[in-house]
Amino acid sequence: MSRIGKTPVSLPDGVKANIEGQKIVANGPKGQLEVVLVDEVTVEMTDDGIKVSPIGMSKRSRSMWGMSRTLVQNIVTGVSEGFEKKLAINGVGYRAQVQGKNLQLALGFSHDVLYPIPEGVDVACPKPTELIVTGIDKHKVGQVAAEIRRYRPPEPYKGKGVKYEDEYIFRKEGKKK
Repeated sequence: MSRIGKTPVSLPDGVKANIEGQKIVANGPKGQLEVVLVDEVTVEMTDDGIKVSPIGMSKRSRSMWGMSRTLVQNIVTGVSEGFEKKLAINGVGYRAQVQGKNLQLALGFSHDVLYPIPEGVDVACPKPTELIVTGIDKHKVGQVAAEIRRYRPPEPYKGKGVKYEDEYIFRKEGKKK
């Protein structure tokens, strides 16, 4: 039995959900999201919230059970609270700034990197060395943060680069004479 899949997804105040077959649409104060679940699970609305259960006890349906419940939880959390990822930029001369729909990054290259901010995601830059990526879709927020980090991942000797705020960089010792 899936420990994650067993618990129903509770709906907070202000969030409404509609179930149409395998499609779930959630409306909340932050917006609207929808997810289409695989055919190996069934979805039903109960007094506790949205309950996801497997159709059979095959390996695939048990595997999809917990994942489907988590996808439903993510859309409910997204429309009620939203998601955010914080990035920190370390390095001499490394900085970022938002210019309209683009994010301009100075990461030690001979040119500045212009990253177009996708629809449905907001990027804020409270300090030149700090980025906050926010949005209602957890997948998009994580993908944008990963794409920004990919331009200059942190290196293990000095720790220069773009890293997640809570990420630990394993540091290496330099050459010895």
